Amino acid sequence: MSDSARTGTPVRRRYRFREYRVTAVVDPMTLPTFEAICVTGEDHDCGATSGELHAEEELTRWIAEHCAQTGHDFYRRTTRATLRAEPGAWQ
Repeated sequence: MSDSARTGTPVRRRYRFREYRVTAVVDPMTLPTFEAICVTGEDHDCGATSGELHAEEELTRWIAEHCAQTGHDFYRRTTRATLRAEPGAWQ
């Protein structure tokens, strides 16, 4: 029979969780990628995309050219990098 059944009071339990620390390090052997999608529009987004580019300057140039051609001024930018997890210690 549990303690709560005998005494009528709920049993309190304490759980302790340990944290595992992981450090994410950018892999120096890979290039980051940048991409932009035009999200200008009232009923729906324009949807034009730069595709994956490996230099931030190329992305800025694509945005400037698309803006000049269409007048669109809102973009969603994504930056991707390959990371390596370096395990740390339990805390």
